[in-house]
Amino acid sequence: MQTIRISTFLRRVLFADAATCIAMALLLALGSGLFDDFLKMPAQFLFYAGLSLFPFAAYLVYLGRRETVASSLVWTVIALNVLWAIDSILILLAGWVEPNAFGYAFIVAQAVSVAVLAELEYLGLRRSEAQNTSTVEQVS
Repeated sequence: MQTIRISTFLRRVLFADAATCIAMALLLALGSGLFDDFLKMPAQFLFYAGLSLFPFAAYLVYLGRRETVASSLVWTVIALNVLWAIDSILILLAGWVEPNAFGYAFIVAQAVSVAVLAELEYLGLRRSEAQNTSTVEQVS
């Protein structure tokens, strides 16, 4: 298992991801009753989607506060973000929910945002690995 020193870029992306998760979690969990009519999506679906983000946000904060971390833990974040983005689109394609135009836009926008965060975390991981490699080469 490769351990890396987290780059400043990766740390900032992890914290940005955590902040957006917390904001979305609060919005969905506390506002599910308000948004169900506006988005034409079930309030329970929105509520539980929001609740599911709290532990993920805590995990992101935990990783972002560490100096070193196993790269597999960052890969887990990337994979979960990619899975969230794909599942968001699948929800629409499979017809599991039937939102109005605002609901479609909301789902697509958050899926794209999460995919962008996954890409930034991938770039941050690569940057952290490169810094780790150059540090090891300088010591040798």
